[in-house]
Amino acid sequence: MSSALPLQLHVDAQYASPYAMSVFVALREKALPFDLHTVDLDAAAHHDPAYAALSLTARVPTLQHGELALSESSAITEYLEDVFDGAPLYPSTPALRARARQVQAWLRSDLMPIREERNTQVLFYAARKPPLSAQAEAAAQRLFRFAEALLPQGADHLFDQWCIADTDLALMINRLALHGDPVPPRLAAYAKAQWQRSTVQEWVAMQRPPLTA
Repeated sequence: MSSALPLQLHVDAQYASPYAMSVFVALREKALPFDLHTVDLDAAAHHDPAYAALSLTARVPTLQHGELALSESSAITEYLEDVFDGAPLYPSTPALRARARQVQAWLRSDLMPIREERNTQVLFYAARKPPLSAQAEAAAQRLFRFAEALLPQGADHLFDQWCIADTDLALMINRLALHGDPVPPRLAAYAKAQWQRSTVQEWVAMQRPPLTA
C-alpha cells in the first residue's frame, strides 16, 4: 500500500484512552500528517454499526490508511514502523524490538487493578481516587520490579534510544506517580521525563469535555 495515501486516526472524544495516545504520539514522532476524528465513548458511539464495521473491534484507536482500517494500538504502531520512514518507533535490533513489543503486550494484558483504580482520569483530569487496594498494591509492585529490571541505571530510555514502549510504560507508572502514590524515585524520574516529551505533551494539552458523573 502506498505510504502517500492519507491517514485518518479515530480516537476517543475524551482524549483519555492510553492506547489512542500511544498511536497519536507515534504519528507525531514520525511527523506524519493525519486527520483526527473523535468517537464519543460515553455515548457508546463506538458501537454505532458504521464505526464497528470500520474498526472490526469497535474500539479506539482505529487508523485508516487507504482501504485499510486497523485497530489495536500496538498493531497500529508496528504497521506505521513497517510502512513509513521517519523517526524509529522501535529499537534497531530484533532482540530489542521483541523486548519493546513484550513491554507493550504486558502493559495491555496485565495490571488490571492499577488500570481500574488509577484510571486515566488521574492522568488527564487530575482526579483523586481512594487508596489502592491490596490487589492494586501487589500489581504496583509487579510493575516496579518489571520496570526496574529493564531500565538501565542512569538511563532516560529503556533501550538505546526512545521508543514507543517508553511512552506506554511511563503512562502506566504515571497512573500512580501523578496521583501521589509511592513510586521508586528512579522510576518516577523516568516517567516524569517521558511525560515531558513534546509529542506526549501535545496529547496531554488536548481540550477535554467535562467529566460525566
